[in-house]
Amino acid sequence: MAEKKAGSGRLRASYITSIISITLVLFMLGLLGMIIMHGKKLSDYVRENISISVMLKDNVADDVVLNYMKRLQRTSYVKEAELITREQAAKDLSNELGEDFVQFLGYNPLPASIDLQLRAEYANTDSIARIEKQLLTSNIVKEVVYQKSLIDQVNSNISKITLVILSFSLILLVISVILINNTIKLSIYARRFLIRSMQLVGATETFIRLPFIIRSIVHGAIAAIIAILLLVGTLYLARQRIPEIAALQDFQQFAIFFAGVFLLGVVLSATSTLVSVNKFLRMKIDNLYSN
Repeated sequence: MAEKKAGSGRLRASYITSIISITLVLFMLGLLGMIIMHGKKLSDYVRENISISVMLKDNVADDVVLNYMKRLQRTSYVKEAELITREQAAKDLSNELGEDFVQFLGYNPLPASIDLQLRAEYANTDSIARIEKQLLTSNIVKEVVYQKSLIDQVNSNISKITLVILSFSLILLVISVILINNTIKLSIYARRFLIRSMQLVGATETFIRLPFIIRSIVHGAIAAIIAILLLVGTLYLARQRIPEIAALQDFQQFAIFFAGVFLLGVVLSATSTLVSVNKFLRMKIDNLYSN
């Protein structure tokens, strides 16, 4: 009886160890996934706040300018468009300079313009060069002004950061799969004689596999739920410390992400269990004592 209790205790301990291991792995992967998601939103936010100015020719009628701006707003590459009148441009520059240069010069030399914020996928030098050519075909556009060096620098830095994060993610994923696989393999190893006994009494491989796989699915689901709760808690704490992060969050996207974490936990656990059980099903009896 005492031996049976000890065996049962060891079995429960292996189950708990397996669930904890899967939970920690899923939490780390989920944390990295959330960083990638926020990083993508942040990079899009930075790109979409890069402004290009469409300088307009003098003496263009207001209704012509407004119609042109409305056409720009309907294009696929423009996220927002804002008309800056000659008066507004003069006022903004006077505020920056700290003096009224119009009064000093006796006239306002600044043209009216339309400030464009592009969609993130178009905020690169190649796309902007094509957009510039298209804008210059209009007979009311004088020139297009933007900071090419700033755009190149922003895109270069975002690419480098993305590459580092993705490389780290791949390494962590490989380590995670190995860790889960080894944990489950140890759990199955403790029951290798039970598998052999079931084979000896004529049980089919499918019959033997089924209880292990069902249990692994349950363990994977439990681990995933715990990991999701930890991720939600981490997200809540992050929003308390950095309120601005709320602007980058898409709750529908997070719902899909958490569903992915849950599915990953179940699939990883079930797959590792299937591989481990198959290994012991095909193992020679002499190897049961040496592995």
